Amino acid sequence: MFAVVQNGEVKQVVQPDVAFTVGDKQYSARFLRNSTTEEKNAAGVYEIVYGEQRDQRFYWVTGPTYSFNGSVVRAEFMSTAKELEDRLETKEDGSPLYVQTYNPATQQMEDTTKQVVTQGLKSQWIAQTKATANSQLAQTDWMVIRKAERNVDIPADVAAARAKIISDCAAKEAAITACTTVEQLMTAVNGG
Repeated sequence: MFAVVQNGEVKQVVQPDVAFTVGDKQYSARFLRNSTTEEKNAAGVYEIVYGEQRDQRFYWVTGPTYSFNGSVVRAEFMSTAKELEDRLETKEDGSPLYVQTYNPATQQMEDTTKQVVTQGLKSQWIAQTKATANSQLAQTDWMVIRKAERNVDIPADVAAARAKIISDCAAKEAAITACTTVEQLMTAVNGG
């Protein structure tokens, strides 16, 4: 990606193989591929150097914002860690925010006794870990049902594989639960 810089400010971002205009001058779609760095810079076009972009599964990422230092255009991203723990939601006045349901008798939405909860990363990743384990176990669940209904033994290798899936899931859930930072959670989730 490239940026058009005028008066020290990034005015537009341009892509290779796309025609663009700078002021009154039009450039062909091949200009960025066929021109030298000096030719691009003379036209006010500079390659963009991108900064780190954090993993969006764990961070809210905004940007990029562009800056120009006279020779390089930098694109930076702002990252804010997502919440680890579940959060009970409240109204602006600080009172609890409850789940609402429709009451046909009054034809209005009414509060229930259940407070709205926004799940944090730990709850989300524990649910994902359990869903993955359940998906893996589902392939051989029929053998467990067959054992319960007709007393047909589950092959030893299948029983061992199922026990490992369950054990791995429990270990990963414990590792996720123990996390106190987003970085620890990333390590636990990514198996590092």
